[in-house]
Amino acid sequence: MKETDRMMKENAKEAEQRNKEAEQRMKETDRRIGLLTNTFGEIAEHLVAPGIVEKFNELGYHFESVAPNGLMLNDENGKNITQIDIYLENGSCIIAVEVKSKPKKQDIAHHIRRLEILRQKRSKINDIRKIYGAIAGAIFGKEEKDACVEAGFYAIEQTGDTMKIDIPEGFIPKGW
Repeated sequence: MKETDRMMKENAKEAEQRNKEAEQRMKETDRRIGLLTNTFGEIAEHLVAPGIVEKFNELGYHFESVAPNGLMLNDENGKNITQIDIYLENGSCIIAVEVKSKPKKQDIAHHIRRLEILRQKRSKINDIRKIYGAIAGAIFGKEEKDACVEAGFYAIEQTGDTMKIDIPEGFIPKGW
């Protein structure tokens, strides 16, 4: 019995060590996946940013300013509360673009929250310009694209070496 007890304790120690090693490998895998996801996002942003002003200007917006590296929105303490990937503005409106390699429905809800925060920030400085949203994707599923348009966002889709803004008949962008 003593021998069995000793073996069980030894096995428990070995199992605990294997579990710790597995946890470390999982943490490292998660870190690497995070880096890879960020890289895909950066690639998607670089594909969208160069031509986005031209595409929106073709729709009559005539943007004077674009922040292709985005805009960070901070709280009163300077802590980052959200980020906008591409920020376009002119004298009458702002368009905040969220860029995803493959947009998902949950990205729409997150972008709505970003626009609400942006509206609050702009209102505090008496900026009454309309704020519109857009979601850009390298790979855009039909369901996600339809949900994007239903939410009042422009859906920007990568096509070859350029992008297109597919505007369904009767589409009216939602303003914040």
